[in-house]
Amino acid sequence: MKKIIDLRSDTVTKPSEGMRKAMYDAEVGDDVYKEDPTVNKLEEIAAELLGKEAALFVPTGLMGNQICLNVLTSPGDEVICEKTSHIFQYESGSPAVLSGLQLSLVDGINGVFTPEQIEPLIRPESAYYMPRTRLIEVENTHNVAGGTINPVSNISALQELADKYHLYFHLDGARVWNAAVALGIEVKEITQYFDTISCCLSKGLGTPIGSLVASTKEVITEAYRVRKAWGGGMRQVGVIAAAGIYALENNIERLAEDHQNAFSLAEHLAALENIEIELNNVETNIIMFKVKDDSPENFIQKCKEKGLLLGPGGVGIIRAVTHLDISKNDIDLAKNILSEVLNEG
Repeated sequence: MKKIIDLRSDTVTKPSEGMRKAMYDAEVGDDVYKEDPTVNKLEEIAAELLGKEAALFVPTGLMGNQICLNVLTSPGDEVICEKTSHIFQYESGSPAVLSGLQLSLVDGINGVFTPEQIEPLIRPESAYYMPRTRLIEVENTHNVAGGTINPVSNISALQELADKYHLYFHLDGARVWNAAVALGIEVKEITQYFDTISCCLSKGLGTPIGSLVASTKEVITEAYRVRKAWGGGMRQVGVIAAAGIYALENNIERLAEDHQNAFSLAEHLAALENIEIELNNVETNIIMFKVKDDSPENFIQKCKEKGLLLGPGGVGIIRAVTHLDISKNDIDLAKNILSEVLNEG
């Protein structure tokens, strides 16, 4: 049977044997009553890691982001975010549908914008005829830009600007664990600047499902209400939360291996003819590249026929994402397949 190397996303991982055992052994209760001890433990661990008073376990990263936006705003408010941000491009119009929000889009560089760029976009408080600027949103790492990191110095400066104008500051930290590992710092050194955080367990950390929201106890109490209203109340969900605990205890530091594999594959791509890639943008586990003489669809299909799965990364762009189910040997096989496909034309 042909080996399949799946680089479409870091969401395709399968639970490891250790994670499955933790799930099997999990003590459970009814989480809607806050009686699931494993969920409660996960939320306590997450709050500590993220440097916040409290945390809430939610089914998806999209729900996590949208709960945070909803709790911090009112209908008709405006959120400042980067033009390729996940909340704008890939969350099904949820800010408008669920919370009546308008998004003000910033043209960043690799997903990063500066205080100087966004200060002119903040609406005057006296302008009652305009939408009210209420929140600044940052994505770290930035998915569409290719897993790029928003520098802590820039985040700190954005937080100062938010404070100056009495705005909330939200982090879409789906892959914030990758950013922290790449920078060699604790994740709370990034998350400390934000009022709310949404972060995933089901991407680089390898759980089958689940994300976390973290903030003050007051905000999390309201987030708990919104989660229920949106159908996110779960019952004996400790079997899933146990996977999250296992991930936080075992799978954060190993993200460095994914980054090393991504760098190795990106360097190979850069050495191939007919490939366009910006090596400086490969900062974590996501690689974006173009094929000069072929369409992304054709190239992806040719690689698939040889056992390598890639995904689209935007118009004309191909994406490869390393993760815990991909070994160094898998990367070597992927390099061979990429070379073969290009040589065959």
